[in-house]
Amino acid sequence: MRRKVIAGNWKMNMLPGEAIEMINELTPLVKDTKNEVILCVPYTDLFYALLTAQNTNIKIGAQNMHFEESGAYTGEVSGKMLKSINVEYVIIGHSERRQYFAETDETVNKKIKAAFKYDLKPIVCVGETLEQREAGKANEIITKQTELALEGLSNEQVENTIIAYEPIWAIGTGKTATSEDANNSIKEIRNKISEIYGEETASKVIIQYGGSVKSSNAKELFNMSDIDGGLVGGASLKAEEFSKIVNYDK
Repeated sequence: MRRKVIAGNWKMNMLPGEAIEMINELTPLVKDTKNEVILCVPYTDLFYALLTAQNTNIKIGAQNMHFEESGAYTGEVSGKMLKSINVEYVIIGHSERRQYFAETDETVNKKIKAAFKYDLKPIVCVGETLEQREAGKANEIITKQTELALEGLSNEQVENTIIAYEPIWAIGTGKTATSEDANNSIKEIRNKISEIYGEETASKVIIQYGGSVKSSNAKELFNMSDIDGGLVGGASLKAEEFSKIVNYDK
């Protein structure tokens, strides 16, 4: 049985003091959950978040990383740097990175390989635009993104990759894919992994849904056969609301 993983993506929000306050508020609300809880925070919050989340069941992740270890990459942060302060997870290939910062399937793949080099657990985002969906190309797009992201990885590495299916048209819009549509898309991703890496590996991969997840729809989404939790945006900025998503099964 795959575990449920609920990860918050704070994006470009929260100053260090706010991060400390939020984590302190969230901690007692999620301490009894059996689900995995992750907060992916801005670089400036990482050190404070890690200290505050010590001795809790809340894991801390970054929102991006460079694929090189060091060098003349002004403004970038490497996997080695993240690992040095005990960051555990890192989001790779979020649609906003692809849209605004020229992220490609090739750089996503390089970053995943670099993440594993430094024992970081990647949360890899895939998803289609509204235009692609309306053209009937959604499954083709998301399975190709998945294939290219995982290219060259071992079965063990694939099993330890979290994939977040985020239909781009549902991110921050208030629109959500129906639970059936989301589940079917995730099944397509799992089938593609099975085709390349085998059924056993595919059955172990955590595949989340992301796209306007909130407490009112979390239970319906997370109870679907192939949805293994969520990558949560705006709703992860409020402790009470995020805790209800984490505790969807209570």
